[in-house]
Amino acid sequence: DRHGAGGMGERMSADASGVPTIARIWRGRVRREQADEYEAYNYDVGIKPLIEKALGVQTFRQDRETESEFMTISYWESVEAMSRFTGGDPTRIHHLDRDEEFLIELPTSVQVLRLLTSHGRTGSD
Repeated sequence: DRHGAGGMGERMSADASGVPTIARIWRGRVRREQADEYEAYNYDVGIKPLIEKALGVQTFRQDRETESEFMTISYWESVEAMSRFTGGDPTRIHHLDRDEEFLIELPTSVQVLRLLTSHGRTGSD
């Protein structure tokens, strides 16, 4: 697929209704002792700008014994809208200035999924 999004099709990429049809998932891991600092940094530098561009954003954190995993899911009306945010390739990673300092390894990709349905309460404002 020329969008690098694995078979989403033109129907999904042409939707301009303001309804999310695409989810973009980023994951990163930090050492457990840096998790609180990274969470605050990631919100200020990474999530706030994303909130202004995407239709919606959810952030998750899983603390383990020696590391914490962060996951950000952003919702988009189309692959084209997501591509405008990423500067072309919707799967392109935009590393924050201090990611190399915090992250155990720099992610090399994001996951892009077609949103089929949502049921019940899936988030909060």
